[in-house]
Amino acid sequence: MTVLRAYISGMGIISALGTGISETADALQKERRGLRSLTLFPVASARPLPVGEIPGSLEPAEVPRTHQLAQIAGDQAMAGSRQPPDAVVMGVTTGGMLTTETSLKLKSQTPELLSYHGIGTVAEYIAGRYRCKGPVVTVSTACSSGTVAVKIALELLRAGLARRVLAGGVDSLCRLTYYGFNSLQLIDPDGARPLDQSRRGMSVAEGAAMLLVADRPGGATAEILGAGLSCDAYHPTAPHPRGKGALAAMQAAIEDAKISITDIDYVNLHGTGTRDNDLSEAEAINALFPHQKPRLSSVKGAFGHALAAAGAMEAVVAAISVSRHLVPATAGCRSPDPDLNLKPELKPRDQTVDCVLSNSFGFGGNNAALIVTGPDRFKPSSSPTRTRPLGILGYACITGAGDTESTLHHVSEGKACRGLLPLEKISENIPPRAVRRLKRLPRLTLSLALAAHQNSGRTESPNAVFMGTGWGAQSETYDFLTGLFESEERFPSPTDFVGSVHNAPAGQVALQFRCTGANITTSGGDYSFEQALMTAQLLAKDIDDSFFLIGADESHAVLSNMFDPSVSASTTLSDGGAAFCLKQADPGAPLTIRLNFFENAQQNTDVIASLTRRLGGPEKINSAYGALLIGIPGCRRTEGEKQLAAFLSRSGFENPVIDYRKIIGEFASASAAAAAMAAGFLLKGKLPLPLDNDRGRQLNPPGVLVVGLGKYVTAMEILAN
Repeated sequence: MTVLRAYISGMGIISALGTGISETADALQKERRGLRSLTLFPVASARPLPVGEIPGSLEPAEVPRTHQLAQIAGDQAMAGSRQPPDAVVMGVTTGGMLTTETSLKLKSQTPELLSYHGIGTVAEYIAGRYRCKGPVVTVSTACSSGTVAVKIALELLRAGLARRVLAGGVDSLCRLTYYGFNSLQLIDPDGARPLDQSRRGMSVAEGAAMLLVADRPGGATAEILGAGLSCDAYHPTAPHPRGKGALAAMQAAIEDAKISITDIDYVNLHGTGTRDNDLSEAEAINALFPHQKPRLSSVKGAFGHALAAAGAMEAVVAAISVSRHLVPATAGCRSPDPDLNLKPELKPRDQTVDCVLSNSFGFGGNNAALIVTGPDRFKPSSSPTRTRPLGILGYACITGAGDTESTLHHVSEGKACRGLLPLEKISENIPPRAVRRLKRLPRLTLSLALAAHQNSGRTESPNAVFMGTGWGAQSETYDFLTGLFESEERFPSPTDFVGSVHNAPAGQVALQFRCTGANITTSGGDYSFEQALMTAQLLAKDIDDSFFLIGADESHAVLSNMFDPSVSASTTLSDGGAAFCLKQADPGAPLTIRLNFFENAQQNTDVIASLTRRLGGPEKINSAYGALLIGIPGCRRTEGEKQLAAFLSRSGFENPVIDYRKIIGEFASASAAAAAMAAGFLLKGKLPLPLDNDRGRQLNPPGVLVVGLGKYVTAMEILAN
C-alpha cells in the first residue's frame, strides 16, 4: 500500500528573538526574551506596552511590513529548493493594516498605499515571488491561523493535489491589534508571564514563519505527522472554561497521527499568559494526560504572541526541538500557578525529543493542534486520499434583490440583483437575542446559515463551518479605527475589535448552531469562496455529519471603494453571498458541488489549457454541463474576457454562457451567490428564459460549471443527481 509522509524540508522564521533557525535556537537555548517597549508607531500613553517587536529597520519596500516579514521567512524556507511550491497556504490576520491605518489617520486614500490591504495579498505576493502556479489559500482563524495553514498543507499532500506546499503564518504589529487587545484588558503591562501565578495577560507581537512541507525527505529536519481542529462554540473571545475544544483538537491530532499519548515527549503550549486561556488549556492538558505528563512549556514569554504567525513559529520551535534535542523554557514564568496542576519547564532542557504536540487556540474558540516528529521516527499516519463531491442538503443566497426566492424571481424576469438589501430585511430570520451588537457582515452570514439549514429540512445542527470572505467585517474595522483616531487613540472599542477579526462571522454561526468541529475562514479577495470550498473538500473526510459552506461580503460606503478596485469601477454598491448545508458525497442529496480547478493565472500562460485538460477535454465538458456561469471581477475585465474566449475556443462549448457579475454585482463573494443560483436552476431543470435567449430549454446535461477568471482561474461544478 502506498503511504504518504509530510516532511519539513525547509524552514524560515523572523521574530523578536532574531532571524533564522540558528538565531532562534540560540535565543531559546540562552533564555532570551524579545519583549520591549513599542517603537514602531507612536502611542498615546506615556509608557508604551511591551511587545514582541522585531528590532531594527526593514529594507525599504513597496509592500507593507507584513508582506516583508513573510518574504524574509519565505526566502529562508525556499533557500534549498530549486522548484517552486505547488501551493501556498498562509495564516494572516492583519495584512496591510499598518499601512492602511496610516492612510486613514491622515485621511489619504492613495490607491498604491491600499492595494495591499487585503489579508489575501500576502499569500498572493509570496506565490508570485516563488512562481507558484497552483492554489493560493489564506487562512484567518485568529491566533490559530498558522497552525491551520499547516493542517491544510498536510491535506493537500494527502489528497495528491500538491507535492510541495509552502505554509506558514505572518502578522505585523499594528494599532488595531495593539489597542484592540488592550481594550479587552488582556495585556500584561510587565510582559507576558505564561502559567505564572501572577500572570496578568499576553504581549502582542509580530513575526513570520514558513515551512516547505514536501512528500520527499530531501533535507528534512522534521515531519508533520498529524493535526487536529475543533471549535469551542462557547464565546466570541473567552475559551471554554474546562478546555473542551482544546482537548478535542489535541485528541483529533493524536488520532490523525495514529500515535499514543505516551509517544509525546514535549507539549508546546498555547500559553498566552492570560488567566482564562492558561487555565482552560491546563484543564485540557490534565484531562489528556491524567497520569504522567510529558515535558511542557510556553514560548510566548520569549516571542510574545504573534497572532496568525504564532502557530507557524511554534511549529518551527517544535522542529527545532526534535532536530536539536531542546525543550525550551517557559520564559517569564517564575512561580508556576499551583491551580493549573502543571509543571512547566523553567529552564531550557537538553533532552531527546522524538514527538511534539503543539497547540494554537484563537478567538471564537478556533483550536488547532499539530504533531511534529523527527523524520521517519514513526510509522506514516496516512495513505493518499482523493477529495469527493459534496452533497448539497440545503442552500440559500442573499443579493440586492432579497433572499433566494426573490433573487431567482428577479433573474427569471430578466432583472438585475445588484444593490444592497436593507439591514432589517437581512435580519428577519435571525433570533432577536442573536442579533444584538451584530453589524452587517455577521448578520448576512448568520441569516444565510439559518436559511440554508432550514432549506435542508434537517433538525440536527451541522458540525463544522467553512467560510470565505474577501474583506471581512469592514463596518467593525472602520468603526474601531475611526473611534480610535477621533479619541486621539485613547478610547478603542472592544466590541468593534472583537467583531473586526475575519473569523468573527463564522464564529457567530458556530455559536448559534453549536458547531464544535473545524471552523475555518479563508480570505483571498474574489476567490475566497473557492478557497473555502477547497478547504471543505480536503477536510470533509474528518466530518461525520453535515457542515456549512458560506461565502459572504458586505459593502461599506468608505472602505469598499478604497480597497476593492472592482467596486470602485462599478456604479452600484452591492453585497451578499450564499450558504450551503453539505455532507460528503451523500447519495441522497439531489445536488453535488465540487471545486475542480484552482490555478494562479499570473506567470502561467498555459492556465486555460490546463483548465480544459482538468475538466476532461471538450467532449466531457460539453457532455457534463448545460450552462456556464462566468465570474470576471470588474478590475480584471479585459484579462478575463480573453481567458473566456480562449476557453470557449478550446472547449467548443455551445450551451448558454452567463456573465453572473453583471446580474449579481461586484463583491468578492459573488461566486457563492452564483453557485446558489446554479443550484436553483438545476432543481427547476432549466435556465430562466432571459438567460437562455427566451428558449426555455431543459438544462441538459444537468450540470452547471461556475468559472472564475482573472488573477486566478477556478472552476466549480454543481451537478444534479
